[in-house]
Amino acid sequence: MTVVSINRRTVKRLALGALSGLLAGYAALAAAELTASLVRPQAGPVTVIGGAAIDRTPPALKDFAIRTFGENDKLVLQLGILATVGLLAAALGMTALRHRRTGAAGILAFGLLGAGAALGRPDSAGAGDVLPSLVGAVAGSLVLFLLVGRVSGLPAEAPTEVPGQLSVGDGDGDGIDDGADASPRPPGPWNRRGFLVAAVTTALAATGAGALGRSLTGRRGRGAVASRAAVRLPAPASAAAAIPSGAGLPIPGVSSFTTPNQDFYRVDTALVVPRIDADTWSLRIHGKGISRPRAYSFADLLQRPLIERDITLTCVSNEVGGPYAGSARWLGVRLSDLLREAGARAPSDGGRADQLIARSVDGMTLGTPVEEVLDGRDAMLALGMNGEPLPFEHGFPVRMVVPGLYGYVSACKWIQDIELTTFDAYDPYWVKRGWARRAPVKTQARIDTPKPFGRVPAGTVTVAGVAWAQHRGIRRVEVRVDDGPWQEARLAEQATSDTWRQWSFPWPTTSGGHHLTVRATDGTGEVQTERRTRTIPDGASGWHSVFVTAG
Repeated sequence: MTVVSINRRTVKRLALGALSGLLAGYAALAAAELTASLVRPQAGPVTVIGGAAIDRTPPALKDFAIRTFGENDKLVLQLGILATVGLLAAALGMTALRHRRTGAAGILAFGLLGAGAALGRPDSAGAGDVLPSLVGAVAGSLVLFLLVGRVSGLPAEAPTEVPGQLSVGDGDGDGIDDGADASPRPPGPWNRRGFLVAAVTTALAATGAGALGRSLTGRRGRGAVASRAAVRLPAPASAAAAIPSGAGLPIPGVSSFTTPNQDFYRVDTALVVPRIDADTWSLRIHGKGISRPRAYSFADLLQRPLIERDITLTCVSNEVGGPYAGSARWLGVRLSDLLREAGARAPSDGGRADQLIARSVDGMTLGTPVEEVLDGRDAMLALGMNGEPLPFEHGFPVRMVVPGLYGYVSACKWIQDIELTTFDAYDPYWVKRGWARRAPVKTQARIDTPKPFGRVPAGTVTVAGVAWAQHRGIRRVEVRVDDGPWQEARLAEQATSDTWRQWSFPWPTTSGGHHLTVRATDGTGEVQTERRTRTIPDGASGWHSVFVTAG
């Protein structure tokens, strides 16, 4: 058996090469972040490459990421990108020990990759978006070329022959085999102090550039923050009915009837949350069947009669029993009024368009059935959420809210454009990725307490949770213990058919493990299906069940 031995100085050279690559990668990202702060924060290479990765992620993998990481999925993606960049930069640094130009060219290649991703983003602002990736790549390649030049003078110990081992080395002092035709090269002078000075200077300069970039990016967003702080939401012309006192059950562990803004779920593709100045924002309405195209400013919308409604939203990525549902009190402009003023008509009334395409400032496109928007439900362009202007994470300054439809076909955040078209003529973002064109919310019931695999005391235990079937309402909720009969749960008062409904069930426990299962019946009398499906293509179905141990 032959054993390969590499001498210690060779390992040291490789380590210094890897360190040079890491510092070059760090410098590249810092220079790119600083440039992006001057051009457009959304054009940074991590953001554009991350966005490209999201665009190309198969739906099944996307669902896995949401199930596994929840709302931290974007952070995990960004950390994964940084880790990958770090590993590749270290590898390029070691490669550059023998081939300096190849290592530097490798970093330039990554810059071109980032530039291509920037141009391919749906929200691309044009050629300027390539600058952060290109500037960062040039900075990183120069740093790598200079640092590796200082490491190349470090000699390696001559390899020592060990019985039974094969030493690596060709006699040129670097411990790396150049091949049979390579000629020995005397090592240049190794200046340890010079390398350390260069490395520390690079690290400090990159840190300073990154900090400056973050500071400038923060300043760019201050106008948006100030515009939101200056918003004074007017009283609605049509106020929401008071929430019935019995709509919220005083049971620990049950989701509150109204979800606080900070707890409301967030599922979208934006790696950088858009911060839009309401004073410069505008909305355009145009397209097929629109005889009078319109444009509105934020101030225009504030001056219109506003409606206020309690509406529960649900994400299509919500698994059976999942957390991606929340209820809020929304304030906004009735969308049907804006569309009819522009000349739109429902397909059932002879309208030419059957699909509404909503476009976000980040390039996202959502397709909504025109018939549902104009059928009398409280579809709106929301300006407020739970008594305050929309949070940035939830779409400030304006977003769409359409009760009864999953968010990916109705709840466009940061909206800036509405175009009427047909389903045959255009496929929006998620439809291109295999999701259904039409997606009414499916009837669902969820057990909030007791928690899965929990232990409950002997005696009577309250099983409770929420059920929803937006725009149809909930008529009945039933609970089954193990394989026993279905038993009707007690329902909290129904606020509206567009909100979820709390329920509770007193369970006289018997010791041991038990399966608790829940199902709901919607306002039309249709019982929730037992058939279990995944979220793709139009939302999950099936009964929610938890296993608990009593006694």
